[in-house]
Amino acid sequence: MQRAQVENLYVEAMLLADEAHAAFATQRDLGRIEGGQRTRDALFLIDLACESLKTTTRLMHIIAWLLHRRAMIAGDPGAAANDSAAGIGDPVAADWDICASFDESTRRIIAASERLFERVAMLETGWDAPAVAPVQQLLAQLEARL
Repeated sequence: MQRAQVENLYVEAMLLADEAHAAFATQRDLGRIEGGQRTRDALFLIDLACESLKTTTRLMHIIAWLLHRRAMIAGDPGAAANDSAAGIGDPVAADWDICASFDESTRRIIAASERLFERVAMLETGWDAPAVAPVQQLLAQLEARL
């Protein structure tokens, strides 16, 4: 089950990274305004660059974590549980006040990268937890009520 989860998340992360690259490039090109709005244009491009870096960093942390898990599942002796890539790290949050000036597609990709990071962080939390059968969970709930 873990192998399938990792593979599916890896594909999702790579597709999202491609979408992010295309969206930020398009947004950058649309943000270049000619004439008297050069100051607004420069600030927009700086904001766009910052959020692009945050999104890219978030996705690269996810991809590094997933690649490390793939190596662990494959039995790679160099992929130890205490490697720096073994932990997903702290989230890099988007500044949604800044993101409001981006188009809907770009905002959707930023939000999707944050949700994917949260999902992987939750997966990491339960990675080494022993699996509990559903029947055992139900029995534990019944015992707790008695």
